[in-house]
Amino acid sequence: MCRNIKTLFNFEPPATEDEIHASALQFVRKLSGFNKPSQANEEVFERAVAEVSEAARRLLASLHTHSPARDRGVEAEKARERSRLRFG
Repeated sequence: MCRNIKTLFNFEPPATEDEIHASALQFVRKLSGFNKPSQANEEVFERAVAEVSEAARRLLASLHTHSPARDRGVEAEKARERSRLRFG
């Protein structure tokens, strides 16, 4: 799993377009092996990012849960604590 892709479902406030796009970009980068594609591949790379973004939007809009929405600040603090414990 790509470590830079964050969970976007069930947060308050909901994921932004920028967060969805960033997640899609990381996913396409991981699949393609390109951080920045060549000019020859730029169009298909950008199209893939747009398609993955759209699929992610549809997925997030379609998912349902009975769990209460998580708070971004609380989850970020938990991640910082895990990182502190792991890396010191």
